[in-house]
Amino acid sequence: MFGYIQPDIPHMYVKDGVLYKALYCGLCKSLGGCCGQRARMALSYDMTFLSALLHNLTNTDVRIERKHCILHPIARRPIAADDEITRKVACLNAALAYYKAGDDVEDENKGRFARAWLHGGARKAEKLFPQGSALIRPHMQQLHRLERENCSSIDAAADPFGLLIADLSDECLGSFATEHTRALFYGIGKWVYLIDALDDYEKDIKKKNYNPFYAAFGDATRAEMLQKNGEEVDFIFRSVFAENAERLPKLRFYFNHDLTDNIILRGLPAATRRVLCGCKNTIKPNQIDWNRA
Repeated sequence: MFGYIQPDIPHMYVKDGVLYKALYCGLCKSLGGCCGQRARMALSYDMTFLSALLHNLTNTDVRIERKHCILHPIARRPIAADDEITRKVACLNAALAYYKAGDDVEDENKGRFARAWLHGGARKAEKLFPQGSALIRPHMQQLHRLERENCSSIDAAADPFGLLIADLSDECLGSFATEHTRALFYGIGKWVYLIDALDDYEKDIKKKNYNPFYAAFGDATRAEMLQKNGEEVDFIFRSVFAENAERLPKLRFYFNHDLTDNIILRGLPAATRRVLCGCKNTIKPNQIDWNRA
């Protein structure tokens, strides 16, 4: 359930590419410092976006320093300095990755090594940011309950994950949280759950795992499902995008928000199109020419 929230690179300003990469590398370093080196293996694009959005909404400036990286030991690279927001996001990254590995074990009876590998990081994350871990559990339990019941309502199935991200945003934003920030984060969480389910449609059928689109429509392949129910699926995603676009102008940003606008308004629809056409979700941060800055 990770890796779908990415920028639309062809329409990305160079300055935003530098900021995105710096946040990505800064989060990687923070993961290692807060949750141990193993946790860095679960570094997520989704959490890089979360870091960018939370920094802006909480008036927390991103300080970029040039440092060495374990993967690039010779040349110094722009890396966001560690701060409270980055540490909280790192803890959430470690905790959610551990739960994702647990889902793989439960659904597909695989990933036991990954779950064991990430367990230590999740425990450290819980000690450093217990409020975050406490919010994750009940929503994941509700999500699993709906999956066991083979819930046929797509909106109801996506609701727990949307509420989870909304609650986590309230906790991270504190006094900066509003009804509009909550609605935006809810929509993003809902989208992540739905795009992951759509991407895994045929794999879930093959492995006899729960999938909300299959529970609702029951078609043998994704192509058949989209041919028969494409308008309804399109409406579901367009509704999320419309709500996101409506909420964005109502948020108070303290800094330039071209990067997060790019991701929310262009990146999410672009990722949806890739999944709908059956393309792999393969955009990587290193596809950006960072040296142009």
